[in-house]
Amino acid sequence: MSATSAPVSPDAVEDAPEPPFPPAPIEDMLRALGKGVRAHQLYMHNNPTYLKALENLRASFAPVWALTETFTLQITENEFKWEGVVVSHEAGKTSDSLPWTFYKDGIRELRFQRGFEADDLIPFLDVVQRARRHSPDEDDLLVMLWEQDLAHLRYRYVDVGDDAPSAVMADLTAAHLAEPRLVDPPGADDAPLPEETLLASRPGMVNLEDFDSTLYFLDEDEAQYLRDAVANEYAIDLRGNVIAMLLDIFELQTDPAIRSEICEILDGLMLHLLSAAQFRAVAYLLVEVQAAVARATALDPAQRDQLIQIPDRISEPTALSQLLQSLEEAPTLPEQDDLNALFDQLRPSALGTMFAWLARAEEPRIRTLLQTAAGRLASANTAELVRLIGHTDRVVAVEAIRRAGALRSGAAVTPLVRRMTDPDPGTRLAVAHALAEIGSAGALQALERLVDDADRDVRVAAARALAARAYRPALARVEAVVKGKGIREADLTEKMAIFETYGALCGEAGIGLLDGILNGRTFLGKREDEELRACAAMALGRIGSERATESLRRAVSAKDIVVRNAVNKALRGAPA
Repeated sequence: MSATSAPVSPDAVEDAPEPPFPPAPIEDMLRALGKGVRAHQLYMHNNPTYLKALENLRASFAPVWALTETFTLQITENEFKWEGVVVSHEAGKTSDSLPWTFYKDGIRELRFQRGFEADDLIPFLDVVQRARRHSPDEDDLLVMLWEQDLAHLRYRYVDVGDDAPSAVMADLTAAHLAEPRLVDPPGADDAPLPEETLLASRPGMVNLEDFDSTLYFLDEDEAQYLRDAVANEYAIDLRGNVIAMLLDIFELQTDPAIRSEICEILDGLMLHLLSAAQFRAVAYLLVEVQAAVARATALDPAQRDQLIQIPDRISEPTALSQLLQSLEEAPTLPEQDDLNALFDQLRPSALGTMFAWLARAEEPRIRTLLQTAAGRLASANTAELVRLIGHTDRVVAVEAIRRAGALRSGAAVTPLVRRMTDPDPGTRLAVAHALAEIGSAGALQALERLVDDADRDVRVAAARALAARAYRPALARVEAVVKGKGIREADLTEKMAIFETYGALCGEAGIGLLDGILNGRTFLGKREDEELRACAAMALGRIGSERATESLRRAVSAKDIVVRNAVNKALRGAPA
């Protein structure tokens, strides 16, 4: 190829040699190349359309390699030629013209070798895409190709200057093919080569020590500064920057169509971040969305609802359940701070789902996280917590009852009273504990009714709670139990709980009843059951007055060891 070209006569065209094979395979390959370049520019690289175009482009090289190992394309302003035959023609000198993209930067020939489509195709498409959109301040196509150093592509170019645009013609092939330095392998008696020598023996290897003695080389502090700056640059989370830019556009652009599009992008971005376990970025998105709603001007209700739905969606039962399931099944969990940041942004509607998962979470870290997050969410949203007490799912309801008791929520008393008639004894027991922890007048008044519950555990829990609170209005109900026949059929634990409660509430007025049980006899001269007498002794010890102590001393010599031990224990606790 020469620096200048003369017009070609028709006779010369007729005398041109025949190409070695028909040009159809190369024409097909170039058509596929044009489609591949467009697809590489228009689509994401995981898009099915892009992947299909790339597959077709690679396949188009196979018919060519079946006929030759290499082929060369000559380039004019709007044509590709092979062996003097025009194999591609594009009218106009536009950025979409593939021949013009190469021609304007001085490239006049491209020589493709077998293996190009496997190793060099993607970098080649990247170079073409960058060349089409590069600014005047950026590198031209020739420099980009030189940087890529493609192994199966050679090219010839002209040095395009301002004074003589076609004055110089060069072949970059020779510059690409560096002669390797031949280093004799060390002999048996030779010392091993140091690492620096081995590195220097490689062609093209740059050794930092060749420069550190120059006048303007960086000192250690400056070099460390650059290293730190590069490390900080790579550590920047670009996801947060993308979210911030999208929300800035949302605030600044009042066009409803633009804002709707931003909302859709953010919605899809949140799902993408969740699937990638980028929980801190999701938390940042949810926080900034709320701030954007507050700052945005000229925001109509439809746009506001569309933006608010983004953080609401993750709190929906289906979405949150899928998230928790994926965390439960994950081989490794994300950072605890990232999970905390995400769960802190959940809406009150997520409370029911979290309560349900607390019962079946097996991973300790997940369970601890849910307990902490549920506690914070419940304390900040008492209304939702109270509503969940009446939930149809027993697991959710019981957890809500426990949380209401732990928070000592007075607003929970009314729904707790409604759950006192629940057919499940476990639910009623949770209600008893919650009412005891709340401890308000209304809670203790409701708790009093559970002394007569059908379940033994509920009765015991209610009695002990009334004793701990010294709730004297319950005395009449507790005294009726002590005098009734049912207590004589109860087990020892229940008897002790009822009698200790009676002793805590009755004061001096109850000594007569308790003394009659401990020391009295029936009409036929029989004494009460030994367990009942022992429980009466413990109740007298709880009263602790002089009269109660006198009653206990009369039973010190009781024949039954159970009664005698209970009396002695009560006396040790009574005042001297």
